[in-house]
Amino acid sequence: MIFRQVTHDDLGCASYLIGDDQAGVAAVVDPRLDVEEYLDLAGYMGVRIEHILETHNHADHVSGHGRLAAATGALIHVHADAEAEYEHQPLRDGDELSLGALTVRALHTPGHRPEHVAFLLIDTTRGPEPWAVLTGDTLFVGDVARPDLAIDKTDGARDIFRSLHRQLLCLDDQVEVWPGHLGGSMCGGPGMDMKISSTVGFERRHNPALTLDEADFVEQALAGLGPQPPNLETIVALNQGALVDDAGPVTPLTAHQVQARRDGAALLVDVRTDEQFDEAHISRSVSIAITHAGFGTKLAWLADPEQPVVFIGRDDSDGSRAQRLAAAVGIANVAGFLHGGMTSWRQEGRPVDRLQRLSVTELARRIAGGAEIQILDVRERSEWDSERIPGSVFQPWHDIGAVPAELDPEQPVAVMCASGQRAATAASLLRRHGARRVIHVVDGGVGDWERLARPDRPDTVAP
Repeated sequence: MIFRQVTHDDLGCASYLIGDDQAGVAAVVDPRLDVEEYLDLAGYMGVRIEHILETHNHADHVSGHGRLAAATGALIHVHADAEAEYEHQPLRDGDELSLGALTVRALHTPGHRPEHVAFLLIDTTRGPEPWAVLTGDTLFVGDVARPDLAIDKTDGARDIFRSLHRQLLCLDDQVEVWPGHLGGSMCGGPGMDMKISSTVGFERRHNPALTLDEADFVEQALAGLGPQPPNLETIVALNQGALVDDAGPVTPLTAHQVQARRDGAALLVDVRTDEQFDEAHISRSVSIAITHAGFGTKLAWLADPEQPVVFIGRDDSDGSRAQRLAAAVGIANVAGFLHGGMTSWRQEGRPVDRLQRLSVTELARRIAGGAEIQILDVRERSEWDSERIPGSVFQPWHDIGAVPAELDPEQPVAVMCASGQRAATAASLLRRHGARRVIHVVDGGVGDWERLARPDRPDTVAP
């Protein structure tokens, strides 16, 4: 039997190649947009990809089912409630698909989305009992899915609870759990583990969400919700609609062309490390490092569908990789990337902008010495409500569309988060919108302020 997990590290997504090498047949479950790895694996194992199984209409990334179907001729299977506009085989609870000796059984598990299904895997050469379940976006390792990406969030939470207890937790303890996401995905909560799999029994005993009754489960699910990504409906529409089978051209641009597009209101996104960005960058560009997970998700928060995007990297490979990750979250309005990377811009002697970097310790030392520095906290609301620095201004990083009214754009502003990563993007946005003296706070964040033993320790707000 064939079973391979394929992950998309930037989005925290997991997909699967399953099948029977003796029968020479396979299926891909929840394919990502870049399908080359499935094709390579199938060729290596000597199997044909004849089926594509979707657990649901994904809301965080564009599916690769169109490209994979075009490359292989495979039939797409998705639940009847998915309202798919492409050719497909509708699934219902209990439906089975035979892949040689491997039987795949659909379990309808609504909640995250109404059409959601999980897939039981039964190796008939070993016995009639399922040995694994592909849980999609219902049960994760250490957590459960968020309930607000399709229907009323309270109804979604109730449906997830019932799907868990009436479908998944009825399985034997030894059944392996293989989720559709790993830690870092926006489809779950902070309890999601980076561990790639678990078992039903282990999750039943150790997953905190599974120990609650329905009322407490719903309350906790709603309390921990983060903001919804702004491109959610766009991605769902792409995944429901006509099949996407072409990535579009990757366009290298000269420094002159990049400057013209910037002056024409394109969004310049610098994908290098924040250290490289702070040292020298094209003015009005935004820093989103491609070296950290979540590049596509961050980009989706900032990119206007009507605004062309231009990528600035170290070299051409950075630019083309950024375009692939952008396509994975439904961002297609990409004008191109700077050919030759930032080096080509500097070789032509074009002007650059810079950001000051300070550690939390150095910032505290300067403020203690009398320096007048404003502090902008760019974490999420739940973090701000829990702990904050007195006198700081609050604005989540993804909502910075102008210099906040509480700040003087002519005076120094230190931008802080929890670690420095979100602050990198936020500092670049603040500079883009006209703040003159922006400081990117690195090597720590708001949580370190109290540990510096300063007299003005953070306010702590009881949950």
